[in-house]
Amino acid sequence: MCKICNDFQNINQDAFADNLLDMMNMGALSLMVSIGHRTKLFDTMENMPFASSDEIAGETGLNERYVREWLGALTTGGIIEIDVTGKRFRLPPEHAAFLTRSAGSDNIGVFSQYIATLGSVEDRIVDCFKNGGGVSYDEFNRFHEVMAEDSGQSVLSSLFTDILPLVPGVTSKLESGIDVLDVGCGRGKALIRMAYKYPNSRFYGYDYCMEPIEDAIAEATKLGLKNIYFEQRDLTHYQHERQFDFITAFDAIHDQARPDNILRNIYQALKDGGYFLMQDIDASSNISENMDHPLGPLLYTVSTMHCMTVSLAQNGMGLGTMWGVDTAMEMLKDAGFQKIDIKRLPHDIQNCFFIIQKK
Repeated sequence: MCKICNDFQNINQDAFADNLLDMMNMGALSLMVSIGHRTKLFDTMENMPFASSDEIAGETGLNERYVREWLGALTTGGIIEIDVTGKRFRLPPEHAAFLTRSAGSDNIGVFSQYIATLGSVEDRIVDCFKNGGGVSYDEFNRFHEVMAEDSGQSVLSSLFTDILPLVPGVTSKLESGIDVLDVGCGRGKALIRMAYKYPNSRFYGYDYCMEPIEDAIAEATKLGLKNIYFEQRDLTHYQHERQFDFITAFDAIHDQARPDNILRNIYQALKDGGYFLMQDIDASSNISENMDHPLGPLLYTVSTMHCMTVSLAQNGMGLGTMWGVDTAMEMLKDAGFQKIDIKRLPHDIQNCFFIIQKK
C-alpha cells in the first residue's frame, strides 16, 4: 500500500476510534440526563445561580454524594457549567431550554429515559438474536410510563392546536357529538383530554396491555368523566360491535402483531365518510434512504429492542419502528383506504400524520 493511502487509512481509523469514544460518552450521558429528568434536578437547577452540590442536594431533597457524582458526569460532558472555584455549578439557560419540564415539547430529558428502559431487556434481546422469538410487553420496566410522557410532549402539547385541525371538520363534529375510537390507547392521555373537552362525544380506548388500561380507567374516574370507556383488547381479532365516526392511532400501529389485520379492522369499524387519523414514524422503508434521518440510529435501536420484538413475541410480523411511509401506504390501501393525505408538523421531527377518509 502506498504511503499516502496508508496515511489516509490511519486517519480514517483514528477518526472512527474517536467517534466510538464519543459514542461511549454520549451513551453514558444519556443515562445521567434520564436521572436528572426523573429526579427533577434539571427543573430545580433551572432557577438556581451557581451553587454547591450541598446546596443543590438541599433544594432537591436528594443525597448529596450522588448529586455530586452526577454533577461530575454532566460537567465533564459539557451540560452543566462549573465556576472558577471548581466547587459551584449551574445549568445554563440555553441548556435548560432542552432539559426541563418548562421546555414543553423541546424537553430531550423525556426521550433519554428510553436508553435505560431498553437497556433493562438487553439480556433477553441477546437471547432473541441467538434463538429468535421476541420480548413481551410485560418484560419492560417503565415503558408505558415513558411512552405516556413522550406522548404528552409529541401529542398532548399540540393535540387541539395542530393535530386535530389536520382532519377536515372533525373539531365541529366532536363538539356536536360523535363516536371516537383510539387504537392502542396506552394510558389514554389523548383520549381523556378529548373526552374532557368534548362532553357531547363518546370515546373508546382499546389497548393490548392491561396495565395502561387500568391507569387510564383510574384517571378517567378521578376526573369524573362519563363519556369515556377503556378496555383491554387484542385488536388483531377485533369484533365490530359498533362503528365509529372518527378513529385515531397515535404511534401504535407499527408494533402490533398484525398491522395488516388491524388496519382492515379499522376500515371495517369506520363509518362511511368517517376519518382515520394515524400518527406514525416519518421514515422510509429502505435503510439507504434513512441515512440522513436525524433520529435514525435511535429509532432503529428502539425498533430492535421494543417495537419489533414485542410484535415477534406475539408471533407477529415484526415490522418494527422503521416500517416506513412506503409500507404504511401499501397496507392502508390493501385494507381498503384510498383517500390518504400525509401531513407533517414543524415541531415534530419524528412523526407524520396520515389523514384518511373512508369513502
